[in-house]
Parts: sequence; C-alpha cells; structure tokens
Amino acid sequence: MGVTSVFMTVFVSASLISPGVVGAAVDAAFVWSARWFGAYWQLLMLATFVVMTVLAFSRYGRVRMGGTSSPEFGRFSWIAMIITTLLAAGGVFWAAAEPIAHYASPPPQYADLSGGTEGAAYAMAQSFVHWGFIGWAVGGALATLVMMRGVEKGMPLRPRTLLWPLMGERVRTHWIGAVVDISCVLAVVAGTVGPIGFLGLQISYICSELFGVPNTYPVQALTILGLTAVSAVSVLSGLHKGIRLLSRGNVWAALALIAAIVGMSSLPFVLDLFVQASVVHAQEFLPMALYRGDEQWLGYWTLFFFGWFLGFGPMMAVFFARISRGRTVRDIYVGATVVPSVVTMAWFTALGGTGIWLEQRTPGAITGPYAEDGLPAAALAILQELPLTGALGVLMVLVALIFLASTLDSMSYSISVSSMHEGEPSGLVRAFWCVGMGLAAVALLLVGDGGIQALQSFIVVTAVPVGLIMLPTLWTTHPLLRDMAIEQGIVAPRGPSGESGDGAGRTRAEAPVA
Repeated sequence: MGVTSVFMTVFVSASLISPGVVGAAVDAAFVWSARWFGAYWQLLMLATFVVMTVLAFSRYGRVRMGGTSSPEFGRFSWIAMIITTLLAAGGVFWAAAEPIAHYASPPPQYADLSGGTEGAAYAMAQSFVHWGFIGWAVGGALATLVMMRGVEKGMPLRPRTLLWPLMGERVRTHWIGAVVDISCVLAVVAGTVGPIGFLGLQISYICSELFGVPNTYPVQALTILGLTAVSAVSVLSGLHKGIRLLSRGNVWAALALIAAIVGMSSLPFVLDLFVQASVVHAQEFLPMALYRGDEQWLGYWTLFFFGWFLGFGPMMAVFFARISRGRTVRDIYVGATVVPSVVTMAWFTALGGTGIWLEQRTPGAITGPYAEDGLPAAALAILQELPLTGALGVLMVLVALIFLASTLDSMSYSISVSSMHEGEPSGLVRAFWCVGMGLAAVALLLVGDGGIQALQSFIVVTAVPVGLIMLPTLWTTHPLLRDMAIEQGIVAPRGPSGESGDGAGRTRAEAPVA
C-alpha cells in the first residue's frame, strides 16, 4: 500500500501548506460526486439490503461460511466488535446532534411537521434511515459473504477479492485489483478520518465548556493527536487483546452512559418515542431513503451518510470476514445487520430523544447551543440540562475516546491486512496507519477552518469508485452461496436433465412418492 501511504502524506502536507486551495478542491469534488452519484448510491444501498435479506431467509441462510465449523469468537465479543466498527463513528457525535437537527429543522419533505410529538417521531425516523438497516447492510452483508468465500478458495483478504467472482484468479495480479485496493483504502481512511475529526471537535468543545480549556484549533489538534496515541496503544496489543477487549469495554461504558442519561431524564418519553419513530420508519422507509428533492439538504445528510457507509463497505467486509468465520449466512445477517441496526436506533433514541424531551420541556435549551455553536454543542447541551453534568461529561469523553479507539483499531487492521500478501500485519504497520489517519484529521480541520464541512466533503468524494466496486455483489453472491449450499448438502446438485436432486443422488422426478 505504498501508493496509498504516499497519497495520504502528500494530502496532509498540501493541506498544511495551502489549506485554502485544498479546501476549494475538496468542496468542488464533493458537489460533483453528490450530483452524479447520489441517486446511484441510494439505489445500490437499498438493493444491497433487500438482496441480503432475501438470501438470509432463503434456504441459503443455513450455509456456513469461512471453511470452519465453529466460530472463533463468542457471540457477545463478535457482535461487540461489529457494532463498535461503525457505531463508533457516530455513537456520541451524531446520536446527539442529528435527531435535534431534524427536530429543529425538519427534512424538506416533512417541513410541515415541525415540533411536537409527531415532529419528534419523524426526526428520529430520519436518523434511523441514515444509521439503520441500509447503512449496516452495505458492510455486513453481500460483500462480507463474497470476501469469505474468496478467502476460503485461497484469495487474499483484500478488497480486490470482491471482484474475484467476475475476474477469477486474474484479479490477484491484474492492475484493476491494485486500483480496487487503493480506492478502498483511501475511502476507509477518509471514513475513519471523519469520525476522528468529529469526536475531536466534540471533546474539545466539552472540555472548553466544562473546564475552561480554549476551544481553538491547536487544542482540537492536540485532542485528536492524544486520541490517536491512545488508539495506537490498542493497535499494538493485537486483534484478540486489543479489538476484542476494547469492544467489550466499549459496550459496557456506552450502556453506563445511556443508563445515566435516560435515568436522569424521561424514560417513558424515550420508550414511547422509540415505538413511534419505529412505526414512522417502517411507513416512510422508502420515501426517506430515496428522497431526491433538495440537493443541498441531501448532500449534507442522506448522501453524506450513504457515501460514508459505502466507502466503509469493503474494509468492513475485510474485518467482518476475518472475525465471522464459522457462522452461517443467516447468523451473519442477524449479527452484522439486524442487531447492530436495532442497537443503533435504540442508542440514537436514548441520547437524541433525551435532547428532544429536554427541548420540549425548555424550548431553546438544546436548539439554542446547537444554533450558536453547531453540531458539536448538542451532546453537551443535553448534559448541561441534567444533574451531575461534570461527571456525565467525563463519562461521555471516556466513551468517545473508547469509541474512537475501536474504530481506529479495526480499520487500521483492515487496511494493514489488505497490504499483506499473507499472514497477519504487524503492530507497527497498523500503528503507522493509525497515526497517519490522526494526522489527516488534524489537516482536514485546518482545511475546514475547524469545522466539519471539509470532513464530510472528503468522505463523500472518496466513495465514488467504491460504489462501482460494490455493485457486482448484487448478482455474484447468490451463485457463490448456491455452490456452497450444494457442497454442504443443503441443496441437492442438479441432475443431468437440469432437475434438482433430493440430496441422495436421485432427481425429484425419480424420488419416491409418499
């Protein structure tokens, strides 16, 4: 991955030398990407979720992946590692900010539903669409299955294996394979750099408001570098110790934070909002997912999130394939798409729903700081309306730190393993990528003048080639699963005349009639 590391080094250097020029270029590329690929991303991600759902509940759902009969990780550790991979990117920052943003300024197609109970349900449902089944399916579904089958057949655990069903063994050495690997690494670097910047901004803001630390670019940069250093320590601990233990600790810390916040607010309101938002989510799922109206709104919200998750997709597939060996297709679907989606929606409702409840009780309590200081202010505004603000603030910073370390840990592993011809990547290689992504986040904050616009734009731009790489999984996954189902005796091989056998060497036409 020398090309990718050189590109990242050049980008960071150019951003520090001429932030204005780099920022203008990134913004222009963002507008072009959203305009030309936005609708395609929406259809691709929705189709991925639908196809995976059909396969999981078909007879192919019983196919066991990975070439082993028993899972390597226990179910709790496995799901914890999966959840913290993507939820870490928005668990604290976006869970607090997005619901209140949609509540204060409803999505264009629901502009007449501002405020009140109905407005809260639609605001939360829009967040569910962005962070729910569609987002999780793109990484924990078809691409993971194709990757696992390819590795089982001797292909490398690298993004290029997603094209193995189309190109066969040629993809190992073909220039297209190299382009695929480079594009996917760049996309996941951008997708990981974004959360680093988001959480860095949020932690810097919280420390400024609670402890009087100046919320300036040097402080934000030092905060990000400190978070990166902590993540590097986890990276050096290895896959089993670092990621597994960090993910388990992440789950318990997050549960403690949510229990404290909801326990000090209105639990009945949060539970009722989750039910109402889930109903709206089911009713408005397609209109929200496929909305093509206001281009500016779409670019800032739906297309940003869809492009982000799409860019994460191949490397999530690499990571999920590594930790999911021995599990069935249905198990992977439930554990990597359904459960994480439900947990994410519950998390958003607990944190963001508490913000809406506080806003309804005291108008302006949350929307005021949000309007004045932007998205990073939402989480702290919620805490400041609750008792024990200082203690909750420290706990939130701790959760954010662990979330970030989990994301950096898993993604640096995926990037590093993609650069290996065989074997596991060393801790030093993973630490290099970890530190490099931290430096890139510092550079992007400078480009964006301490804001999040440059972070969002950079993420969306890098997703363009990845969207093309992920497309073939829509039709290549089914034949792979069919072959595996025959191998495992789940589906009978076809007879000479094309009829399906009964599993004992006879065709259906020859099988005895009961």
